[in-house]
Amino acid sequence: MKITDPGALHPAWAECFNRQDLDGMAGFMDTNAVFAPQPGLALSGEDNLVAQRQFLAMGLPIDLTVRHVLREGDIALAIVDWTIKGTAADGNEVDLKGTAADVLRLNDQGWKLIIDNPFGTA
Repeated sequence: MKITDPGALHPAWAECFNRQDLDGMAGFMDTNAVFAPQPGLALSGEDNLVAQRQFLAMGLPIDLTVRHVLREGDIALAIVDWTIKGTAADGNEVDLKGTAADVLRLNDQGWKLIIDNPFGTA
């Protein structure tokens, strides 16, 4: 799916997350994207996908709201509030939330995440 509006990327990504569709999620990421699964830790390549898989393994949906997107040319900053809450697949209670500060870049395939920083304000 080609995203032509940077504000539409996160809702489309969340639909994939909620379907447990890692390939779909990866389709919204630049090939060199960095994912920060916790403050201070930046992962790329296969490590990025392993960390994304761990979030999906909880078996819980994500609820998110795009607060705003700032764009300059082919770069955009998205500020996104998100929550993952409920009983995970392993039986543990989960209550995760944050405000992401994500960086997107426009290329010939549309808008892509280049920095996925879900705990951006931490």
